[in-house]
Amino acid sequence: MKGLLRWIGLVALALVALQLYFVARIAAMAVAAPQSTTFQRSEARRIVGEKGELRWRQQWVNYNQISDNLKRAVIASEDDSFTNHDGVDWDALEKAWEKNAKAEQRAASRKPDTRVVQGKPATVPRPPKIVGGSTITQQLAKNLFLSGERTLLRKGQEFVLTILLERLLSKQRILEIYLNSVEWGEGVFGAEAAAQHYFRKPASQLSAFEAARLAVMLPRPRYYEKLPNSGYLASRTGVIAGRMGDVQLP
Repeated sequence: MKGLLRWIGLVALALVALQLYFVARIAAMAVAAPQSTTFQRSEARRIVGEKGELRWRQQWVNYNQISDNLKRAVIASEDDSFTNHDGVDWDALEKAWEKNAKAEQRAASRKPDTRVVQGKPATVPRPPKIVGGSTITQQLAKNLFLSGERTLLRKGQEFVLTILLERLLSKQRILEIYLNSVEWGEGVFGAEAAAQHYFRKPASQLSAFEAARLAVMLPRPRYYEKLPNSGYLASRTGVIAGRMGDVQLP
């Protein structure tokens, strides 16, 4: 029994130490830019493993060097209540949960795909389209510190990190770090790299349409990088551009 209690105590102590480590890291971000994120490091390893070389574009720029158009577009597309919530948009999370449940029901009722695998027909279930409900702060928490695995433990740590980010950093700083670290294509990270890569101009000079287009790419940047003429990308860009005027910036 004593051995079990000692083991539980050590685990609890390790968890506390881990949270204190995160507190120190996040507090430092109030004055210093993070050198890299966990997601970026995993992407760098993937690119090197697949291509044998690393092509990387990223350049940190300050908040006032990023076009307000891009700030408004990203908030309109990714998290329209960013300036009002405390890190978690519970209404959006509930709606996403309901949409995903309905999507799973529809997927279960549809006929599966029939494909040819190794010369033989194979039945493959149609995967449901999953809708996310994560805020900009939650996305930043995940990208900065966590792996891409989907477990309750990881999700719980994401919530803790989200609250820490909101308590220790301003909304403006959270958005600044997010826009400088988020992926916009293979090896393309941050607003400045994205603006140069797609439009050959600095992030400070992005037009409303260009900013909206970049914002729409965020959920699947590598996919849309290869499909620049996507009909969905064009139509969604128009929708986001129309919403930008209502966005409140931090």
